[in-house]
Amino acid sequence: MRIVSPDARSPSAHGAPAVLAEISAGLLAPSAAVSPKFFYDSLGSRLFEAICELPEYYPTRTEAAIFARHGSDIARAVGTGCTLIDLGAGNCAKAAALFPLLRPAQYVPVDISRDFLADAVRGLQQRFPEIGMLALGMDFSQGCTLPDGVRHAQRLFFYPGSSIGNFGPDEAQRFLRGLRDSAGEQGGLLIGVDLVKDTALLDAAYDDALGVTAAFNLNLLNHLNHLAGADFDVRHWLHRAFFNEQASRIEMHLEARHALTVRWQGGERHFGAGERIHTEYSYKYTRAGFIALLERAGFEAARIWTDPDGWFAVIHARVAAAHP
Repeated sequence: MRIVSPDARSPSAHGAPAVLAEISAGLLAPSAAVSPKFFYDSLGSRLFEAICELPEYYPTRTEAAIFARHGSDIARAVGTGCTLIDLGAGNCAKAAALFPLLRPAQYVPVDISRDFLADAVRGLQQRFPEIGMLALGMDFSQGCTLPDGVRHAQRLFFYPGSSIGNFGPDEAQRFLRGLRDSAGEQGGLLIGVDLVKDTALLDAAYDDALGVTAAFNLNLLNHLNHLAGADFDVRHWLHRAFFNEQASRIEMHLEARHALTVRWQGGERHFGAGERIHTEYSYKYTRAGFIALLERAGFEAARIWTDPDGWFAVIHARVAAAHP
């Protein structure tokens, strides 16, 4: 098992010029925004693990139930011996649960939180010594260029948890096209997609009663302090999350409790009381809508598995034989 960082732009690199420039541009935009990839320092990754255990947060357990119920069918569709490329791997638990079914020839977990990933993969390699593992600490949101150590044969990109919803529809299509190109002619995609459902269920999933999601959102400010030398004080901000039905997306923001000025390396901004920093979108799809998106991105032969309530979908698609 090796841990490599092929992308020097990784947010784990304190003070990296490209990272600082991206943060500064977002904070200085007419409507301030920060990429959701900056949620995931070590504490943010652990807070997200806690979110996945909450009763309100249905995606993780619903997706897991789909794999438990339809795992054998999914394995037949995917095939064995793949190069399993796990995007946003986190603690690697979702992929590890599929190892007995998929029997991958190589496992390539990819995550922006390099230290958190390293700890997870060390334990996983001990459990599955027969699987070659190459862990990549990198930011894949702008594209997934893989190093030479990743097998070309039968590449399967695994993107569970509905994280594709963090991209706007046009961004999602570009991202999926990039995966298609990296997958190669015999490659494919296994992806989790959150489906449109009752607004009350969606709102509760992103604004839980215990406040764990609020802590996750607010911790982003601590991470910005580390990355950009900023002076955010989390006590001066509120977590806001709601479903925008017209846009078919959850929106998460941080809202200033009162007028304040924030400074960071090379910049500053005054925020009025109630002014917000956008931190995440999470788009929700219909089944037909997402299949159409996959086809525009160059995938075909999509198969869909859902839970009985139709809240969530797991989709497998292959790279199209001929694409533009």
